[in-house]
Amino acid sequence: MEFPMQDFDCDQETTFLLANSSSNGNDMDVIQTSVRNRNPKRRRSIGSILCGCWCTFFRRCCGPRELRSRNILLGKSTPGQFPANAIRNQKYNIITFLPLVLYQQFKFFLNMYFLIMATSQFVPDIRIGYLYTYWGPLCFVLLVTISREAIDDWRRHKRDQEVNNQKCKRLLNDLNKPFETVAAHKLKVGDLIIVDKDERVPADLVLLRTSESSGAVFVRTDQLDGETDWKLRLAVPATQKLASDCQLFEINASIYAEKPQKDIHSFIGTFSRLDSLNSDESLNLENTLWTNCVIASGQATGVVIYTGPETRSVMNNSAPRSKVGLLDIEVNTITKLLFAAVIGLTLIMMALKGFNGPWYRYMFRFILLFSYIIPISLRVNLDMGKSFYSWAIGKDPAMKGTAVRCTTIPEELGRISYLLSDKTGTLTQNSMVLKRLHMGTVSFATDSFDEVSTCLRNSYNIENLTVGSEKFRRSENIRIKEAVQALALCHNVTPMCDTTEKKDTDSGSFGSETEADHHLQISDQEVTYQASSPDEVALVQWTHQVGLTLSHRDLTSMQLRRPDGRLMNYSILQVFPFKSETKRMGIIVKDLYTGEIIFYVKGADVVMSAIVQYTDWLDEEVGNMARDGLRTLVVAKKDLTEEQYLDFEARYDAARLSKTDRGARVAQVVESLEREMELLCVTGVEDKLQDNVRSTLELLRNAGIKIWMLTGDKLETATCIAKSSSLVSKTQGLHVFKKVVTRTDAHLELNSYRRKQDCALVISGESLDVCLLYYQPEFMELATAAPAVVCCRCSPTQKAQVVQLIQKHTGKRTAAVGDGGNDVSMIQQADAGIGIEGREGKQASLAGDFSIPQFSHLARLLLVHGRKSYKRSASLAQFVIHRGLIISTMQAVFSSVFYLSSVALYQGFLMVGYATVYTMFPVGIQFGA
Repeated sequence: MEFPMQDFDCDQETTFLLANSSSNGNDMDVIQTSVRNRNPKRRRSIGSILCGCWCTFFRRCCGPRELRSRNILLGKSTPGQFPANAIRNQKYNIITFLPLVLYQQFKFFLNMYFLIMATSQFVPDIRIGYLYTYWGPLCFVLLVTISREAIDDWRRHKRDQEVNNQKCKRLLNDLNKPFETVAAHKLKVGDLIIVDKDERVPADLVLLRTSESSGAVFVRTDQLDGETDWKLRLAVPATQKLASDCQLFEINASIYAEKPQKDIHSFIGTFSRLDSLNSDESLNLENTLWTNCVIASGQATGVVIYTGPETRSVMNNSAPRSKVGLLDIEVNTITKLLFAAVIGLTLIMMALKGFNGPWYRYMFRFILLFSYIIPISLRVNLDMGKSFYSWAIGKDPAMKGTAVRCTTIPEELGRISYLLSDKTGTLTQNSMVLKRLHMGTVSFATDSFDEVSTCLRNSYNIENLTVGSEKFRRSENIRIKEAVQALALCHNVTPMCDTTEKKDTDSGSFGSETEADHHLQISDQEVTYQASSPDEVALVQWTHQVGLTLSHRDLTSMQLRRPDGRLMNYSILQVFPFKSETKRMGIIVKDLYTGEIIFYVKGADVVMSAIVQYTDWLDEEVGNMARDGLRTLVVAKKDLTEEQYLDFEARYDAARLSKTDRGARVAQVVESLEREMELLCVTGVEDKLQDNVRSTLELLRNAGIKIWMLTGDKLETATCIAKSSSLVSKTQGLHVFKKVVTRTDAHLELNSYRRKQDCALVISGESLDVCLLYYQPEFMELATAAPAVVCCRCSPTQKAQVVQLIQKHTGKRTAAVGDGGNDVSMIQQADAGIGIEGREGKQASLAGDFSIPQFSHLARLLLVHGRKSYKRSASLAQFVIHRGLIISTMQAVFSSVFYLSSVALYQGFLMVGYATVYTMFPVGIQFGA
């Protein structure tokens, strides 16, 4: 087929040929022939297009891989299309190690100056001493640096190898050999794998089947989001119903997964049956298992959807970097000034001698003689001093368990202006206790919870007199019963208990229970509760203490045990988990005894006040609890008819299958049900703080250090902890930055905060992104001037970004402290990273420059050891430089008299040896003591 080439201009023709040429190796010949046959004036544009095409080809082959969504056929892997499932945290490889390490050293003027001085001694005409007097100290410093970098990178390589060689069970379509054991780095997108209990998930998965018939499994995500509580994950219902894992290869199904994202709290996907069933099921975060999660209970079977650098865990990590202390930078600057002084003094001496003969040779000799102004022993003495300071920190009996993992920056601890801290596990113990319950007309505290238990027992005893009477004015006992019952039902908690006794609960009625059921009691030691939120566990534990026990729960049912031992059975119709956008969670249950359908909701007062019926006490009581540092939750309910629920279910299922704006459509349907709800109670939960947190923060604040709290937790929790931990003092106000999505909203909120004085700032991660996008300088100016800042719902990447912005806009030194894997990026980005070894493992501790066993040691680390290290290093640097000035002055006087005699040269050799060897140990001990 011929094309009318006269209608194409030269650029169009070349582009057309590039797109349509065959792949037999003659592409360039076709293009060159076309270029020769066209107008010569256009050959330059053809060449530029060819260059652009080659650049595009190079970017596609060697540039970063494009992130894209994917459709995965179940049971069929996709080799080559997606990156390998290998994790690499090394800074160097065999080829780049030595060049990069040497570049890091010699990019500083101080080291480059020493290198030039040492190299000059290979020239006989200007040599003034033995080679080892110059090369010895320089090689010693380089050897120490190279060895330290090699050991650190080797350790990173070993850790990567351990992760990449983790053994996994990959399913096979073979009845004789159902699975094979392979290394994690051999997994590909589309592979089906089995993860057993207490094993770490090797790649991002969609959960297909579990060993539990309910299709649920618990995971620990402490190394991903820093939360130590277990989280519930659900298998895809269509695959959970299959008889065995082998049948996964027999069904014709596909999974749609969105392109890789950094957000660890969301996922959009769809499971589609392509066979005769032709059914679609929506997938969300509850159907996923992210890399580095640990299966806490049962066994999970999943399909790999993201591997290697495309996993959520890796995308939220930052590359490790070499940290250089501010003191080294300042010494490097002073070195440049001293070098200018050397040049000036050399010119003066040359002027006295005269520029005759081989003057350049004498000039360089003068530079060498006066080089003691910048003594080559300076780096050796400073490194010896830093090593001693690091040893002293690790041996401090008041800080047992402290380890220094980076010996080059101990003095940075004494120059910290901003401290950025994690919340969960760092400031708090992540242990919740219910402290107060308020129901409008009556309030209960810790000392009066026995009354709640008594009222609850009495209310169930007279239940038959009150059930079904709409006009009956409920007594106080009935109100307490409904409030406690709501707390026992509205949650996502699962009891973990083992009982061998059988219970007949199929009928759902009290009359069918046997006498053994009445007397079956589960002791406190046999019951443990697990949930994704610790405050939910605290509420369920409290209901257990007052007499209403959650005895059983699965995906579709729930069972409560009354104070009199009878069982109440409920069917779970819908669960609406907590989200940062909605700030509430809800559940719809059906009482199998009465047939009632009840919708329970609990959440923050800021959203619940618009949902519940008007009351005049809600705002006041919530404010009172918040001032006491308690985390508040408002609980409400609504009775539904069968027709109302069926209508809601149809609209809700349709919204969940939407591939576009799914979240907004689902939220709109749920909000249609959240109207005029009955307010039941307000709860106040206390999060226990770590030991001596208040005194430590107060001490650091009095020292002039500004403290920021960066947490992935919700806004209400972060605000309460900021108050209870004294991060925000009682005399300071608290400005909660409203949720902003547009530039105008951000502008209005920034102006609103600008008008307030001595007021701490609380902002969410989403609003922070909007402010940094449009008003980065203005926002950082206000935030850095605030007495304290709290950033909630922060991802690991956002934490590192905040540290980087503070460094950029203030130029001050920053320290970051955390105890979880989600804090690693922040710790690595800070000038001084401090890891705490706690409940969330050792990942933050190993990634930090310093490791401490508890938060209270931070004050002594910064204010005692940091201050002493900085003062001693500064004094040591001044001493060595002043010593060099004195020696150089003596040398200048001596040389002006003897005009570079051999005696002067010999004296120069003695000064080099004295400055390097003799003063290294006594000076280091004197200023390190």
